[in-house]
Amino acid sequence: MTSTNPPAGPIDGAALLDEVEAFHRRFNVFPAEAGYVAVTLWDAHAHLLDAFDSTPRLAFLSPEPASGKSRALEVVETLVPRAMAAVDASAAALFRSVSGIDGGRPTILFDEIDTIFGPKAGENEQLRGFLNAGHTRGRDMYRCVGDGANQQVQGFPSFCAVAVAGLGRLPDTITTRSVIIRMRRRGFNEQVEHFRTRVHVPEGNQIRDRLAEWAEGIQEQVTGVFPEMPEGVADRPADVWEPLLAIADAAGGHWPDRAREACIALVKASRANDKGSIGIRLLSDLRDHVMCGIDRLPTIAILDRLNALDDAPWADLNGKPLDNRRLSRMLSEYVTADGDPVSSRNIKTGGAVLKGYYAVDLHDAWQRYCPPPPESPLLPLPEREHAV
Repeated sequence: MTSTNPPAGPIDGAALLDEVEAFHRRFNVFPAEAGYVAVTLWDAHAHLLDAFDSTPRLAFLSPEPASGKSRALEVVETLVPRAMAAVDASAAALFRSVSGIDGGRPTILFDEIDTIFGPKAGENEQLRGFLNAGHTRGRDMYRCVGDGANQQVQGFPSFCAVAVAGLGRLPDTITTRSVIIRMRRRGFNEQVEHFRTRVHVPEGNQIRDRLAEWAEGIQEQVTGVFPEMPEGVADRPADVWEPLLAIADAAGGHWPDRAREACIALVKASRANDKGSIGIRLLSDLRDHVMCGIDRLPTIAILDRLNALDDAPWADLNGKPLDNRRLSRMLSEYVTADGDPVSSRNIKTGGAVLKGYYAVDLHDAWQRYCPPPPESPLLPLPEREHAV
């Protein structure tokens, strides 16, 4: 008589995510609980890309080496489908891989990303374009293929899950599409297991296979779902977190609450670390340090005050201090409330007429682009005055 094992019951999603988190905790020390929650949900989302319209990038960043970034990426590698470890890979190689040449879409794990976008690496617009485009479903990369006159334009899919690790910062266009885990060196009281490839990769792969099985079972449940977002999380941060919150809701248990707490914590941290573009920094410094309480100021006085600011870039922009020509060029990118480019106007001072800037001309840009000033909100300014 042949005995058969009873069919296995449905996988408990909350318990499985607990197991994924516990596996990370054995080898990784993240700076806060939110990191473990976010990385666990990101691992799961990599198995469910076809259910979502966007896929957040996962970025392990630190200011110094030996902060656990590469180890975190190694652990992620054991848990995601068709992991493809890429170091110094070209954009062409990556988008051809995503096209499914080997029969499946990879999860790309890019270590040492600072060698691509670091201060000594220059710009790498093709790779930046690939990472940006692949965040959203349906954004193909177009290339000419063929020889000589027989070349034809062909679209290559770019939508895939990407995790990166590196020193310093990422370009802003990638940062805003990412869940950022800011790594740091372990303290003396923070202990982890030594990750041994031959032992622990198979353990992670077993969890990965159960994640894949669970993902298959909840595919329809999470497809087209728009989970409730925490208050204040909208626009690009909402695009980043929607897949992760949808998975947490499908898992149930304590995961929906923990996911939203992690979302709030990491979005808040990203905003605190976001210094904005150099233009926004200029606008903010003008508002908070140069023209605070002043309705107009000559250009020469503005430059003196900007270049004297501590911890500001204005005294050394590529080896030169900010001058009136560059100040004019930067501010002309923004417009007044009337839609005119911000420009210098005549200011009467001490019987002379000097060129300078009026706060009323900058007020609309301050309201639209700058983060709220410390302490007091912006107050409406009077109507624009005519130049002398």
